[in-house]
Amino acid sequence: MQNTTKFVGLDVSKEMIAVAVADADRGAARSLGNIENTPEAIRKLMKKIGEHTDLEVCYEAGPTGYGIYLRNGLSAPQSVRNWTTKHRQWLNTLKWERHAQQITFQEYWHQIDEIQERIKRLEQEMHAQATDSPHAPVIQALQTLRGVAEVTAISLVAEVGKFSRFRSPKQLMAYAGLVPREYSSGSSRWQGGITKTGNTHVRFTVTESAWSYRHKPALKGALRKRQEGKNPQAQMIAWKAPDRLHREYFRMVSRGKESSMAVTAVARELLGFVWAIACQVEQAQDASRPAV
Repeated sequence: MQNTTKFVGLDVSKEMIAVAVADADRGAARSLGNIENTPEAIRKLMKKIGEHTDLEVCYEAGPTGYGIYLRNGLSAPQSVRNWTTKHRQWLNTLKWERHAQQITFQEYWHQIDEIQERIKRLEQEMHAQATDSPHAPVIQALQTLRGVAEVTAISLVAEVGKFSRFRSPKQLMAYAGLVPREYSSGSSRWQGGITKTGNTHVRFTVTESAWSYRHKPALKGALRKRQEGKNPQAQMIAWKAPDRLHREYFRMVSRGKESSMAVTAVARELLGFVWAIACQVEQAQDASRPAV
């Protein structure tokens, strides 16, 4: 009797699933391409490949792979975004066949609530430090920059400490690993990609902020609110950043550079504005201290 078993391999990621299939005793597996990571797409794929009694399916035992096996046929409506109020309301309507499933679900739900409460407590303490601590003036001043809200400003100050210990913005850029590598041979010298040495967290933080400069300069919403009543000198420096950094991003992308490379260049210049604002505030603080 012919063996009709088919072996299906799924490489599962958050958005897509790469599919390969092999027939029993018929050589190597063959690729079927990619499908969306949705229950509907998976069901359609399995029906296309063969009868469920003839299929053996394997996939990685990670958070995305296990989601296929533990789904229990339950999926939120496509119009509902995860962890919104509507999503929570939908979760509260779920019913479970077995008591063990209900207990497991409740424990997961309770753990999420605990984590969210912990985050709130930490954010409250961070806000207190951002408004009433020796570093508060610098933290507040840095928030005049686009893309630098409270958590970002706190992260930069926590990692760098005193910005004026760097004699120039280039030293701070090198500290974050955002300067180009240099190669030399005899009389020849050329530059490569960024060094990626130094403080990884500063580099990551300022690069994430740099993505906001893809958009045209605009002073509105949260940024306008953050700038209200802040250090006037810091505001003057911050007002120069959006136009210059947006033009730098647009110039590089227009020349065919990848957006990630353009954002890295913007991050390097943004760190220069961070240095200028922080040093200005630190110098004012030092000048206001009584002489010993």
